[in-house]
Amino acid sequence: MSEGFFDKIYNPDVLSCLANLSNDEVFTPPDIANQMLDMLPQELFQNPDTTFLDPACKSGVFLREIAKRLIVGLEPQFPDLQERVDHIFHKQLYGIAITELTSLLSRRSTYCSKYPNSEFSVSQFDTSEGNIRFRNIQHAWGKSGKCVFCGASKSEYDRDGELETHAYEWIHTLKPEELFNMKFDVIISNPPYQLSDGGNSASASPLYHLFVEQAKKLSPNYMTMIIPARWYSGGKGLDSFRSAMLNDKHISKIVDYTNSADCFPGVDVAGGICYFLWDKHYDGSCAFTNICNGETQAYEKILNQFPTLIRYQTAESIVKKVVAFGEPNLSTYVSSRKPFGLATTVRPEDYGDLMLRNKDGIGKYPSSKVNIGIENIGKWKVMISRLSAEHAGQPDKNGQFRVISTMEILPPQTICTETYLIAGCFNTETEAKNYYDYLCGKFSRFLVAQIAMTQQITKSTFGFVPVQNWESKWTDEKLYTKYGLTEDEIDFIESMIKPMDLSGNGDSDDK
Repeated sequence: MSEGFFDKIYNPDVLSCLANLSNDEVFTPPDIANQMLDMLPQELFQNPDTTFLDPACKSGVFLREIAKRLIVGLEPQFPDLQERVDHIFHKQLYGIAITELTSLLSRRSTYCSKYPNSEFSVSQFDTSEGNIRFRNIQHAWGKSGKCVFCGASKSEYDRDGELETHAYEWIHTLKPEELFNMKFDVIISNPPYQLSDGGNSASASPLYHLFVEQAKKLSPNYMTMIIPARWYSGGKGLDSFRSAMLNDKHISKIVDYTNSADCFPGVDVAGGICYFLWDKHYDGSCAFTNICNGETQAYEKILNQFPTLIRYQTAESIVKKVVAFGEPNLSTYVSSRKPFGLATTVRPEDYGDLMLRNKDGIGKYPSSKVNIGIENIGKWKVMISRLSAEHAGQPDKNGQFRVISTMEILPPQTICTETYLIAGCFNTETEAKNYYDYLCGKFSRFLVAQIAMTQQITKSTFGFVPVQNWESKWTDEKLYTKYGLTEDEIDFIESMIKPMDLSGNGDSDDK
């Protein structure tokens, strides 16, 4: 009876259809939701006292799939189906919707009715929201014009009370435990990933880590969330979160998707996607599984052995060998953003004693307008683009990366806008050429790729790339020998990194 109950209601599966849509809010496919639930001890679904919370309900898929498992698992305790359903929906399942629309969708998915106090609900409640709540609250604007809770931009999200503000209740409270005034055994969710912070272009502040941190405050027995994997290398607003995650021995499992489309069909999430299991009673290494282009690699992993999380076991082995040499790395060579203080919008002028490289070409520019990086103007410079070659940080159809896109040698008296970074400055042309060739090689770009989780290239992404003697020419073969790489490790690098021609302007093949 219980099987027929859900089969009749949820066939065809509209949530599978939603998960395949391209949308700003990424819906979780039911099969992924069930894989996350499979990580939990299955006896939880046989216990009538287990409580579950989704603090960021979108489609209601987690609550629905939990309900299906509980309906089967609690049959011995509640032989009557209606009594069982009433107990599950009233005493065990709770949710906080992120928008009014998703509250209706979640209730429809869970209760089979948008309004659980209607005659169509499979379990009757006294209120129209049941245990899936939604509150249209406002952001708390600080003096900077950003929300003090989530970092959203006031210029974009200060809206009329009848409009959706995307001020998510779960992370806009100092006391999340008071929302339901109860303890939860399991917290599971696919939280919103980011909101515009009012910066240049499509600048946005990450949100997902706030949902994780808030969940930990409730000290559940288990927590599992599906989030962008770019926290592996930190970055904007994520450095402290990365450190906390890497040092958290309660994380017992991580499932990692290099290409987000393998998890969310048709969706590009920079750096890939992961979901994890946090177990309050666990204290040890992490069972790490990487999925890339249909291939799965699983191994035990100590998360904090490096300042960034390396997703491939073979890559981990290679980095260990390189780091063991104790050499300085290239992060000290690479410039910060705006190496000469010139914005992307700056263009060459009709006169000038310098040459300015911008995204449209090169032209004259007066040195009197340059106040930053003056000490490097007279040097030979290796220039790279701030954006990697990969769309949204994803590999190509063959699972390969180029990593660095535009790369050029700039002679003395030549500068660039913030479209580019200066990867290194040298006194001689020979040193600059040898450095350029080094970055063109697969070895160095492979090491960059272990940190570069998004399309953005920064000085920190060169943290694993060792400094060499630039008076010498370094080939990949010479580097493989120097660091004692095995044939399997060499093959791994060669298969992951695309060849790059010495002009730095093209690939050996098309993406």
